[in-house]
Amino acid sequence: MSRKFKVIIEKDEDGYFVGLVPELPGCQTQAKSLDELHKRLKEAIRLYLEVKKDIPRISNLWGSSRSKSPSDEA
Repeated sequence: MSRKFKVIIEKDEDGYFVGLVPELPGCQTQAKSLDELHKRLKEAIRLYLEVKKDIPRISNLWGSSRSKSPSDEA
């Protein structure tokens, strides 16, 4: 099954095209040409999803807490 992702592409000050996938935090790459960027984005997405499936999910999370650091108590 094929999935589609929105991609943001910008050109940086050095002339490189930078692509990032907002739906996949940290999934980004760069290239000198749009054709190469497209290839690299496909690979980055594939690797991201491959690694993500190996990360165990916390399904029994039932709450959270906040603690103060010693500097907050001063």
